Amino acid sequence: MPYFECDARACEYLAGRDPLLGEAIARIGPLRRELRTDLFAALADSIVSQQISGRAADAVLARLTAFLGAITPEAVAAVPDEALRGCGLSLRKAGYLKGAAEAFRSGAVDPEALRRAGDREVAEALTALRGVGAWTAEMLLIFSLGRPDVLSFGDFGIRKGLSLLHGHERIDRPLFERYRALYSPYGTAASLYLWAVAGGA
Repeated sequence: MPYFECDARACEYLAGRDPLLGEAIARIGPLRRELRTDLFAALADSIVSQQISGRAADAVLARLTAFLGAITPEAVAAVPDEALRGCGLSLRKAGYLKGAAEAFRSGAVDPEALRRAGDREVAEALTALRGVGAWTAEMLLIFSLGRPDVLSFGDFGIRKGLSLLHGHERIDRPLFERYRALYSPYGTAASLYLWAVAGGA
């Protein structure tokens, strides 16, 4: 099973750039996260999960998987919107999911091409889909494509981790960009440790 792993080189680099983050890395220890390499299934998960609790999203995804057999572009395209709504999707999300399925089926979004593309090109291709914003694209860059230098301003947990670590009352965009530059080219490893800090680790 593929993983994104915060290797020793990334951890040493981050500790050298940010001693407070280095202390957190030493305290937390090695981190790795499973990659969900099926880009469409990961995107579908993100669409389903928008603005609902994790438990509710899990229930909808379970019903969707049971109904479709597998969450693929072909399976989604083959059923009417009403069938998707019967699995617990709102009309809006059903439309988003159908639109994404059509983009993948038509080749407008080509997963193999995205694997070879740069981070910016991947984000542009994904955010061109209805219902897919910058945060979703950045999470797919991390958890599906395993890109090494992603630090998402739109992620509350990352900003919370920075605030807790450095005592900031607020992380605005200019301050965040300074941290992004500080942690590059290992922004993803920094993200994983900042999430751990935000979670109380």
